[in-house]
Amino acid sequence: MPKRIVLAITGASGALYAVDFLKIMAELAVEVDGLISAAGEKVLRIELGLAKADLKPVRRWYEAGDFTAPMASGSSRYHGMAVLPCTMGTLGAIAGGQSRNLLHRAADVMLKERRPLVLAVRETPLNGIHLKNMLAAHEAGAIICPAMPAFYHRPAEISDLARDFAMRVASLLGIDHPDRRPWEGGDV
Repeated sequence: MPKRIVLAITGASGALYAVDFLKIMAELAVEVDGLISAAGEKVLRIELGLAKADLKPVRRWYEAGDFTAPMASGSSRYHGMAVLPCTMGTLGAIAGGQSRNLLHRAADVMLKERRPLVLAVRETPLNGIHLKNMLAAHEAGAIICPAMPAFYHRPAEISDLARDFAMRVASLLGIDHPDRRPWEGGDV
């Protein structure tokens, strides 16, 4: 059975990360079900000129109010979930255990079932509330992975940064891409 994951896209800047993540999932034949907030759709349109229908290979998009969706239950067969990018409001809801919509509930399910939940938080600078919420989510079992691309692989273009970061998120979900180049040391 192929791995299945949930990808949630919120309204933080960084829609390119989600697009590259989906490309990687397609390359690795990982099944993806999607959630996208209204703000996430706006940012996708503003930053990339795309609509959620343009994002492949999402099997199905679920609406925020659909608490009958498979990812709302611990009996679902999802391997994990990435919130990419993750707003501070979404982080706060997850950290506080508030299932106000399907995205929050799906994250709560991942935590209670001890499945990987990667929160690619995207904000700067951070205030004390952001930091406390990150710590609370971490203590509940989430993986906090701020959208901070690495430069040691000498990216030539922004797309290289986005792809490398998307591969890092996939790796945190236990899905490794053969092209991923982890740091292995180097000459100074």
